[in-house]
Amino acid sequence: MTPAPAPLSPPLTTAQSDRAAGVLLALACGDALGAGYEFGPPLPATTEIRMRGGGSFGWAPGEWTDDTSMAVAIAEVPAAGLDLRTAAAQDSIAVRWVGWGRHAKDVGVQTRRVLTSAADRSAGRPTAAHLREVAAELHEATGRTGGNGSLMRTAPVALAHLHDPDALVEAALALSALTHADPEAGEACVLWCLAIRHAVLHGTFDGLRLSLDRLPADRRQVWAQRLDVAEQREPASFAHNGWVVEALQGAWSAISRTAVPDAGEGGLQPADHLRLALEAAVRGGRDTDTVAAIAGALLGARWGASAVPAAWRRLLHGWPGLRARDLVRLGVLSAHQGRPDRAGWPSAPVVDYGRWAERNVLVQHPHDPRVWLAGVGALDRLPEGVDAVVSLCRLGSSEVPAAGVAPGDHVEVWLVDSADPAQNPHLPFVLDDAAAAVRQLRSEGRTVLLHCVQAQSRTPAVAALYGALVTGRPARECLADVLRVLPRARPNRALRAEVAAR
Repeated sequence: MTPAPAPLSPPLTTAQSDRAAGVLLALACGDALGAGYEFGPPLPATTEIRMRGGGSFGWAPGEWTDDTSMAVAIAEVPAAGLDLRTAAAQDSIAVRWVGWGRHAKDVGVQTRRVLTSAADRSAGRPTAAHLREVAAELHEATGRTGGNGSLMRTAPVALAHLHDPDALVEAALALSALTHADPEAGEACVLWCLAIRHAVLHGTFDGLRLSLDRLPADRRQVWAQRLDVAEQREPASFAHNGWVVEALQGAWSAISRTAVPDAGEGGLQPADHLRLALEAAVRGGRDTDTVAAIAGALLGARWGASAVPAAWRRLLHGWPGLRARDLVRLGVLSAHQGRPDRAGWPSAPVVDYGRWAERNVLVQHPHDPRVWLAGVGALDRLPEGVDAVVSLCRLGSSEVPAAGVAPGDHVEVWLVDSADPAQNPHLPFVLDDAAAAVRQLRSEGRTVLLHCVQAQSRTPAVAALYGALVTGRPARECLADVLRVLPRARPNRALRAEVAAR
């Protein structure tokens, strides 16, 4: 039976859209972060974790693995406005997976067996039915199809069904069964997707425990006890994290046992929990990329794209030739049933700021002549020598990277020009991260264009914080210098307060 077309869902708030955008982005960051440590032993808590690449398959720094690639193939469906529960949608995913698997460096043993057998059986024209049939036969023959391969990719299901938990459960079970017929794999996908859904909508991790009610009565206590164990033990305790149960436990252990920092504690902000928990997941060892990818999806749903460090986003890339902004696009469109906003973001080639009078402002930073402060119009013709951009406003797909700028040197920052704290729930983190991105680009010898729409609010605030980094002076004094070269600038009160606090 074909599901009825989904009714239009209520619009998401800015913070909810940020969290939806964070799901795939943080999943991929966890994946790429763990790739260089895959199959290694647990690491001490003092070990620095870097997005270094390498590992068993020779990953490039920031390159994601099969976890994100398979999730991308799912996300492409709801991002196009299609229902994941339909046979046509699942068939398109099957074809995408099989095509990807033919050339992928890293495919899980069980998943590869299912994809290869289904392709052979279908004479090269696989359907979801072929995959599901092979997976069921494999489970019947071995009884061992409870690997973590369906859980690692399940996050897009949550985004596709944010407002329909019944549809979410149906889709999670169906897509898990394409390669993993073990009922526990399906249960894990249901629990994790419901937790992601709750985190996107409500901004908490409470959804994992609440989702237990969606399981059959005889399974709720089993999983409740497993979550109890995860909260009591370190990620390294789950030595068999190739099994879906211990993969989920390892991810939840890393999330639940990593303390959320108090604002200003050790120079950290609450949003740093995303990074700290992903590092903890990787230190757990063994199937590091998958456990961190699983954790990343829920962490991104809780903290949002705005909490993902720019240093990671710059490096992030993978099949099929995508980067961080593409994952944001897929996540936002999936959560909005394939519909962009009124400006066409995030899928339009250009975001039109033509009605803004001051969009062509362009001045040099008072503390660093190789940093330009600008409105969005400067992207049309970058100043001579500019080879890096930090954008503080939304841009279209054809505007990033700017002409002559390498993809990893055009940094986009999720920052709304609003004094309402609900619009920028991690404002201190985002401002510091943006200023640090400018400093890092400059340390690499880049000449940087820092811009928002009119260089009136966001740009001077970040410029002041960058000035404080390079001069050692209070940020409020640096802001006064910036405002002398941008006399029409008027940072909103929230931005001024953050600058004054440094």
